[in-house]
Amino acid sequence: MESQILLSIHYSDPLWIATAFLCGLMISRIGLPPMVGFLAAGFLLNALGVEGGEFLNVMADLGITLLLFSIGLKLKIKSLIRPEIWGVATLHMGMITILVATIIVLLSYTALPLISGVDMATALLIGFALSFSSTVFAVKVLDELGATNARHGQVAIGLLVVQDIAAVVFIAASMGKLPTIWALALVGLVPLRFLIFRILDRVGHGELLILFGIALALVGADIFELVGIKADVGALVFGMMLANHVKANELSKALLGLKELFLVGFFLSVGMASLPGWNEVLIALLFILILPLKTALYFGLFNLFHLRSSTSLRASFNLANYSEFGLIIGAIAVSAGWLPKEWLAVFAVVMSISFIVSAPLVNVRDNLYQRWRPRLKRFERSKRLAGEENLALSGIKVVVFGMGRMGTAAYDVLEPDYAAHLVGVEIDRDRAIKHATEGRNVVSGDATNPDFWARAPELLDALEWVLLTLPSQKANMSAAMRLKEMGYQGRIAATTKFRDEEDALKAVGVDLTFNIYTEAGLGFANELQTFVGKKMKDALENELSVRQQN
Repeated sequence: MESQILLSIHYSDPLWIATAFLCGLMISRIGLPPMVGFLAAGFLLNALGVEGGEFLNVMADLGITLLLFSIGLKLKIKSLIRPEIWGVATLHMGMITILVATIIVLLSYTALPLISGVDMATALLIGFALSFSSTVFAVKVLDELGATNARHGQVAIGLLVVQDIAAVVFIAASMGKLPTIWALALVGLVPLRFLIFRILDRVGHGELLILFGIALALVGADIFELVGIKADVGALVFGMMLANHVKANELSKALLGLKELFLVGFFLSVGMASLPGWNEVLIALLFILILPLKTALYFGLFNLFHLRSSTSLRASFNLANYSEFGLIIGAIAVSAGWLPKEWLAVFAVVMSISFIVSAPLVNVRDNLYQRWRPRLKRFERSKRLAGEENLALSGIKVVVFGMGRMGTAAYDVLEPDYAAHLVGVEIDRDRAIKHATEGRNVVSGDATNPDFWARAPELLDALEWVLLTLPSQKANMSAAMRLKEMGYQGRIAATTKFRDEEDALKAVGVDLTFNIYTEAGLGFANELQTFVGKKMKDALENELSVRQQN
């Protein structure tokens, strides 16, 4: 038996690994997420008769465990209790679940394959699986845009976490059994948290940090499994235990590559589980027709909870897709016998098509907003959330967009010369508040948002210099283009990391670029030269002093 497993791993695994890579590469070349290619690779391997094997199953399980652990690392309870997060999440999930279930029940009286004869309970299960939006897709898009800390990014991620919690609760309930009496011992995790914190303080920033994170995710999953609770809940809870640690974000980023690598196994296993036929594709396309309504419902609910129309639209487009958690729920439903296995192919196809639809929309959403702005503004509420109110910025001559390390350094250098005529704009509201408490004139805002300039109508009047030190090239490019669209004629400087980025920024009107790698090296060399020169001068002075004494 052991030799058969080794033989299976030896011959089949390189095939699906290579196929996944080629399909992911081809899909990424046309601007779509590689996971669409991984699903396609699974379908292709299924058609060729290739089976996954033990290694693929282990890889898929580990990917889901790390996904839930990473979600836990970002799960700060105070960020989820805001009404615009949990309110929109619960209302949207409930409304989409009921809407999809109603459509399926109505279609159950037809002869449509897979849907014909479906009862209400099964229809609600399908609606629930399709009520989620993709965490993986949204996080990757926001990270590429440098918008993770923007209001629309925080709203989208918070809402996704609430959805993910609902999915985890369903996963736990699907076990169909009560936890054992030993589950009460889990309260011992509260004091254990302080020991974990102390270990995390000492693991450094390299491979030990990654290994510690994987160990915690797996140990948490196993402990919860032992007391009769779904292992995935354990991974989520152990991640939540670390959410307030200063290294939580660093650990999440360190695990990102491994998590995405292991999730390849999950997407492949889904594609290899069931090959979609024309019936599955037809039903998937039917659900795609609901996607615009799903997105419009997000937009309407965000406006209902007092977000600006531009923020609502951006967050809604981040969520305009179906989720990998729908696949997970579908896989559980199929394994429990609640759904035929063909539904797994339906969920895989509908998610893939939704990514194909959503990816281009994210790139054109601001242009669409500018075109539809008068109509979209009608949906705004008169009351403003904190961080979305209008800004009084008259008489400002220099603005620094992005108050990270580079932006803060630039602000501090300019402050003596410009004093009351200088302002910093920071996308992260908590960081903006911290800067303000330290005495800097910093406000919360997003320079890439078309509505930022509506919040600060007087900013352009006396403005002479704009410094763009935003966290990504895309963000700097977008902010520069927004400035030009608003008719700004002053000078723009921007930070870059690579030569091709400098050329791209200058092409959209940036006057001065600052390569942080090159300039940091030059700065270090100048400091070193100054330091060495001072040492030599001190040595010569000491030598002269000794000679004079002699």
